[in-house]
Amino acid sequence: MTQTGPAVDFAKRVAPPQTRLKAEQVRLGYGERVVVDALDIDVVSGTVTAVIGPNGCGKSTLLRALGRLLKPSAGQVLLDGKRIDKLPTREVAKVLGILPQSPSAPEGLTVADLVARGRHPHQAWYRQWSADDEEAVAQALEWTGIADLAERPVDELSGGQRQRAWISMALAQGTDLLLLDEPTTFLDLAHQVDVLELVRRLHTEAGRTVVMVLHDLNLAARYADRLVAMCDGRIVAAGDPHDVITEEMLFEVFGLSAKVIEDPVAGTPLVVPIGARPVA
Repeated sequence: MTQTGPAVDFAKRVAPPQTRLKAEQVRLGYGERVVVDALDIDVVSGTVTAVIGPNGCGKSTLLRALGRLLKPSAGQVLLDGKRIDKLPTREVAKVLGILPQSPSAPEGLTVADLVARGRHPHQAWYRQWSADDEEAVAQALEWTGIADLAERPVDELSGGQRQRAWISMALAQGTDLLLLDEPTTFLDLAHQVDVLELVRRLHTEAGRTVVMVLHDLNLAARYADRLVAMCDGRIVAAGDPHDVITEEMLFEVFGLSAKVIEDPVAGTPLVVPIGARPVA
């Protein structure tokens, strides 16, 4: 069936698996400080990937590079086989949406206005706001369950509601590739699960490919089908959660003595800490 509505299609998209994002031998840093060096990673369509690792290991730096917010000093990032730094900004924004860590909105901005900003890549001098844009915003609000908050100022929302508003903006952007940098930061456990359940629905029901940075290893193992464990700017392990979450990896990456058992609810690896590595 040919779509005649807005660019946003919330029905699940079925396509053969392919590499959507690829980093090849990238070196990343800030000024003279190198954070990531000679790193390779593939993001395959139709997957949810969680990047895990201790603070300062380069997780968010890698996500910024994948989203073209940080240019590698060496190596390259490819989006659908093309160098992302060579593509027009508007074209990238139609394919890839990124939610940075702790985003902020101007005081008094309503949820509807925030979500409408996701339609900016589709605007041009010859194409102003349209009924398609209006429908895309309405669909995004409905999908995230905050349509009733459309006229509320973003700065009056709870943490969980605010994260849903920002995810709504990324959805309205009409991309099928989403990068989420610590989407559960500063949320209590109930709201963390709420946001990650939304991410799972975006994947399973709407066919989104998602890469997210997470700190909670047990939630990462439950909600992602692929984990990438980082330490000191390099990838230590990558693959299925059962292969990545091991007692050896936890000690190497986090300096943590722990037991890994089966989650009685999800059947995924569950980390039970024993204690930290002794300080010499």
